[in-house]
Amino acid sequence: MRVLKFGGTSVGTAESIYNVRDIIQSVQGPRMIVLSAMSGVTNYLVTITEMIKNGDQGEIQALSNELKTKHIDLLEKLITNPATNKSVRTGLNNLFKEFDSLLLNEYSENNTNRILTFGETLLTYIFSEYLSSCQINNTLLDAKRFMYVGNLENPDTIKIANRIAPLLHKAESEMIYITQGFVRIDKFNRVSTLKRGGSDYTATILGAALNADEVQIWTDIDGFHNNDPRYVEDTHPLANLTFEEAAELAYFGAKILHPQTISPVIDKNIPIYLKNTFTPSLQGTKISSEINGSGLKAISAKDGITAIKIKSNRMLMAHGFLKKIFEIFDNLETAIDMITTSEIAISLTIDDTKNLDQILDQLQGYGDITVEMDHSIICIVGEGLIKDPNTFKLFEILNEIPVRMISYGGSFNNVSLLVATENKVNALKALHKNLFLQKEKEFVLSH
Repeated sequence: MRVLKFGGTSVGTAESIYNVRDIIQSVQGPRMIVLSAMSGVTNYLVTITEMIKNGDQGEIQALSNELKTKHIDLLEKLITNPATNKSVRTGLNNLFKEFDSLLLNEYSENNTNRILTFGETLLTYIFSEYLSSCQINNTLLDAKRFMYVGNLENPDTIKIANRIAPLLHKAESEMIYITQGFVRIDKFNRVSTLKRGGSDYTATILGAALNADEVQIWTDIDGFHNNDPRYVEDTHPLANLTFEEAAELAYFGAKILHPQTISPVIDKNIPIYLKNTFTPSLQGTKISSEINGSGLKAISAKDGITAIKIKSNRMLMAHGFLKKIFEIFDNLETAIDMITTSEIAISLTIDDTKNLDQILDQLQGYGDITVEMDHSIICIVGEGLIKDPNTFKLFEILNEIPVRMISYGGSFNNVSLLVATENKVNALKALHKNLFLQKEKEFVLSH
């Protein structure tokens, strides 16, 4: 079994869906196809849920009509046979009726999640029917029947395997299955989500549950780049990354991959391939347990970081002080990204400020508290990074950019820097120049 996930841009137009069809047909053996909603659709749905909260019925209907038109137009381009088109259009209209009924419900978290996941429902139905119209046999599976993920950080893949097994056709070795990404059933048996970008996570959860040979994640970029190509010129894709390297880059902001994507497949050693739907012949990036070279490899950046400094002359070195600080964050379910300590102060960062006021209230008794918002963590990654003779060059950034915190030594393959977000792009460019371009220049000169 191979799991192939296609993101929103990969299924955003009829033309891109033709590419997806060809890619699926080029893969041998049973395939599980995980699809996102069409590009832009989830944003529509988020806006609609906000309008339901505010009671803007007129605007809700207008946006709903736009969303319906988008899918009808896609259907018209994909399925041109009149009889088949009419039949599929009837099925699509039935889904629209179900969607309309959700829009009439009062605002609630449960109803919101049902609406937010409807983009995947619409797209997978159209795509399955399109493949059938091309005489490509496939089975459409409803993720709500098997994607039971009660714990987002630790999905129970055995439970998912047991629920999906009866839905699979054991006798058909070339079977194609299609299902929705992003969707899950939570611990209360309610429809919920794997959070934005969660279709990647769906793919690796299913990969682990099905003991897949590999997971392929198809997007609109040709693999992991060694820096963010949105801000930095002369980046290039990496042919190989270890699971640990990819996990660090994803967690610290690399947009190509959902932060938790790697975790389900590590223990089963199932490789992940990142490929470009629009240039499928390119190599892309293989993520696996294989170590292909060590040292500096890539840089990513994570925005929306808040730094908290606790200064306490009398308490910091006292027994149990740090434990009490961490318990505050633990009790308020707020993860810490970076931490540094000195003789009289501790600085740490968070990316979730939902409970910030409560955190600050509880910290007041422990010393003077300083809060700095609008920061970014820049993560430099590479297997055995600490032993790389060029690693020292990353600290040359201190000559150009004010760095608020440095985390070095907590991992053998990660150095993290905290900078003000307004300095992020300049920091990425400076690091790229110091770590990669200069190294490439020296390599050319030596040869």
